[in-house]
Amino acid sequence: MRTQHLANHHFSQLALPVSRAQVNTSASLNNGLITEFVYSASQPAFAQLLLPLLQHLGMQSRWLLWLTPQQKLSRHWLSQSGLPVDKMVQVNQITAMSTVDAMEKALQTGNYSVVLGWLPDLNDAERERLQIAARQGGAYGFIMKPTNEQNSACGHHSTVKIHSSVYH
Repeated sequence: MRTQHLANHHFSQLALPVSRAQVNTSASLNNGLITEFVYSASQPAFAQLLLPLLQHLGMQSRWLLWLTPQQKLSRHWLSQSGLPVDKMVQVNQITAMSTVDAMEKALQTGNYSVVLGWLPDLNDAERERLQIAARQGGAYGFIMKPTNEQNSACGHHSTVKIHSSVYH
């Protein structure tokens, strides 16, 4: 509860009035983001943190792309989660290195509001390529990294298994 209060206070300090010209310039310079999302399949972080963002981005006219080399998304889970099934694109059964290239190309197009990719470990040059592509396409790119960790460090044991309902 306190963390939420501090976070809201922090964001309110950043909200300064700016002119329309400043908004357009800053939007074109800062549009696009690559980040890594490390998660445990035994914890509900995906549903609590990333799902609301995906729901929000799903309201845009652009598509949401999932690059999942090993799994296939469940349409039932997508619709239950409030994600727009008609705006989802999934590419699966591709090699890990092809996934990096596919993510870069998808981010560059501007056709996707978000690209989620389950990628191998990346070097600095690959990360930079993805960041540039995200800026060019004005898209969010999430590099998804599942952990092998079974229990959280804080001792909280969740019974929710994200992967069992997300994929079929």
